[in-house]
Amino acid sequence: MTGTLARGLAAGAAGATALNVVTYLDMALRGRPASTVPEQVVDALAGRTGRSVPGSGAVRESRRTALGALAGLANGLGVGVLASTVRSFGVRFPAPVGAVLTGVVSTAATDLPVAALGISDPRTWTAADWAADAVPHLAYGMAVQAVLEAAPTDRERRTPRRPADAGVVLRSALLGLAAGSRSSLGFAGPILTAPPRGTGPGRSGRGAKLATVVALSTEFVADKQRGTPSRLHGAGLPSRVLAGAEGGARLATRAVANGALPATVGAAAAAGSSVAGAAWRRWAAGRMPATTAALVEDGAALALAALACLPGRARPPLVVVPR
Repeated sequence: MTGTLARGLAAGAAGATALNVVTYLDMALRGRPASTVPEQVVDALAGRTGRSVPGSGAVRESRRTALGALAGLANGLGVGVLASTVRSFGVRFPAPVGAVLTGVVSTAATDLPVAALGISDPRTWTAADWAADAVPHLAYGMAVQAVLEAAPTDRERRTPRRPADAGVVLRSALLGLAAGSRSSLGFAGPILTAPPRGTGPGRSGRGAKLATVVALSTEFVADKQRGTPSRLHGAGLPSRVLAGAEGGARLATRAVANGALPATVGAAAAAGSSVAGAAWRRWAAGRMPATTAALVEDGAALALAALACLPGRARPPLVVVPR
């Protein structure tokens, strides 16, 4: 019996091993020293929290090295669990695509904190620097993907997925457009329109629907407040892209279809809608009250979500009761 967590940990461990093997082979072939970035990350995090690595001299250096290595292992295991969860949720990319995407996520999980902490700026890296960073992470992605495909979970065996048809893909695009305006619609639309009973995929109980209404209402109110940052700043755009991907995956789950293409289309539509929505608010700023512009966008987002989620809802099968 294979669970999502156990498979993810195994996949992450295999990926971390592959990454280390490729890294050490590169060091052996080129004679280059080991990277000191993990230790610098430890120092930077300690400085941000007002602490320091205890000890002095060789003792402190050993602790820095150990903590850096442990952070790398946590990264590898965490991305492996994430990849396993996404696949168990029904998003199953072809092997080459899945390997590349997993490698990209692993690279981002490593490089973005390095850039955010001011340790290094990837924009200044040379081609050799990028190769030394990308190739081991690609090996990581290949190893993770191999484990995911070799060990399907019990849930995946029980629920095989067919290819997503054009209707699911189109509705995922519409829901992605809605999520670009209001990110909570990415999950709220499928949850609120799902049947409350039955054992089929995509069901949602009353508790989930109530919590979803609260989350959706909170975002609609927060969007109207002064000082609310642009959706294109900070985590605004990534959260909307992820919401679009989640919406596409949820619609695919409802149709018992592979969520890879719907999630990708939903994410792309959310990114485009986020940019368009920000442009709309800038255009409307000098022509109507800000609240009016926001309410117009609310209406458009809700209409798109309804168009995406109301058709194709799973319904309990009809039961003929003899008289």
